Amino acid sequence: MSEEKLPSRAENYSEWYNQVVLKAEMADYAPVRGCMVVRPYGWALWENIQASLDQRFKATGHVNAAFPMLIPKSFLEKEKEHVEGFSPELAVVTIGGGQELEEPLIVRPTSETIIGHMYSKWIKSYRDLPILINQWGNVVRWEMRTRLFLRTLEFYWQEGHTAHASEQEAQEETLRMLEVYTRFAIDEAAIPVIPGHKSDSERFAGAQRTYSIEAMMGDTRALQSATSHNLGQNFARAFDIRYLDPNNELQYCWTTSWGLSTRFVGAIIMAHGDDQGLILPPRLAPIQVVLIPIFRNDEEKSSVLPVVERLSAELTDFRLRVDDRTELTPGFKFNDWEMRGVPLRLEIGPKDVQNQTVMAARRDKPGKAGKTLLNQDQIARQVKELLEEIQKAMLDRATAFRDEHIHNPKNYDEFKDIITRGWAFSWWCGSAACEAKIKEETKATTRCAPIDQSEGKGTCIYCGKPANEKVYFARAY
Repeated sequence: MSEEKLPSRAENYSEWYNQVVLKAEMADYAPVRGCMVVRPYGWALWENIQASLDQRFKATGHVNAAFPMLIPKSFLEKEKEHVEGFSPELAVVTIGGGQELEEPLIVRPTSETIIGHMYSKWIKSYRDLPILINQWGNVVRWEMRTRLFLRTLEFYWQEGHTAHASEQEAQEETLRMLEVYTRFAIDEAAIPVIPGHKSDSERFAGAQRTYSIEAMMGDTRALQSATSHNLGQNFARAFDIRYLDPNNELQYCWTTSWGLSTRFVGAIIMAHGDDQGLILPPRLAPIQVVLIPIFRNDEEKSSVLPVVERLSAELTDFRLRVDDRTELTPGFKFNDWEMRGVPLRLEIGPKDVQNQTVMAARRDKPGKAGKTLLNQDQIARQVKELLEEIQKAMLDRATAFRDEHIHNPKNYDEFKDIITRGWAFSWWCGSAACEAKIKEETKATTRCAPIDQSEGKGTCIYCGKPANEKVYFARAY
């Protein structure tokens, strides 16, 4: 790790983010512009995200499968809105094995088309439904402006694809998965996301309705962190996904798709990080606890290391790293692990050996405020309690920050001011023209509208016409 100081978030948030990703060894730039190499530490965080989500998917009846990365170009052309939505982002293969291909192949930007094709082969009867499949993989979208994790040419994700016998079942699935993402983000990542439905202009290409979870980053910008789409019968009609109902009549299926990507790693970095680097939530952190022995000579070393060995054996229930590097000073190690966002640091020196104590330092509370003396004989219980406290404190802090920066403007002038420093929660008439004007004048987009609209009716923040929905507006990544 470089010893150069990070730029502060206040002076240059964008450069702070880039430097944190590189210095914490989460990812690096690949030789192909816009691509990234996910380094082991970043991949370990992604693996923990995967494990948590995979468990939740399976608990709701979903199973995993794998579909090809190469898709015939004609498949994308079957669903008009879908191909138009993705056209600028497609990577097209025209030569294979030294020969020009009869039909160009698309490197998948998403898999609705290839999976729709397979579902049309597999689904014959209502008895075959529902099909609940998830895929872990990578996709390619030819983005022009890229940033590590947040927007890259190639990224890793999961994409769920389901088929149902009725519109009601498909809608229930769409909202069920939105709730799965919401609970994961809040409970595991300590990110207080807001779920809701997207406007028509922000809807997924080919979907009937799109839902998302929206997170506030440390600079108050919004990040769309996962999406869930009710595809209606659009793809079923395009790919002839039909089934015989109990009356022996052919019906088109109703399908959904939903996904969360490595962009969520960027969400964790920006929602929690500080000027010293990452702060990782204990439930997802690759390393939950780092144990640092401190000694100045061989005599101190011989008294400290056996205690470190004994305590590390008692902490096997945690993702633990013992930092016994002898060529580095304790101060360097402290800074290094702070940069990497390890939730809890344990320090053991000669005095701790003598007093049967361990000095614990919480990453979420820098300096003396985060330091506590623990008893060696109750180390596992105390570490467990501290990690739970850190997880809760991180969610509480992120929630307070979010709520402090969401405002209800009284008029459009107030709205324009709020957008420069937070989110606006405002009435909107639903007009695409108003939405476009707001984006043009403020750079803010509609993020999502809460599903429960309990406040009745109001007037549009832009045009003053009657409005039935309140929507979150923000500048976004």
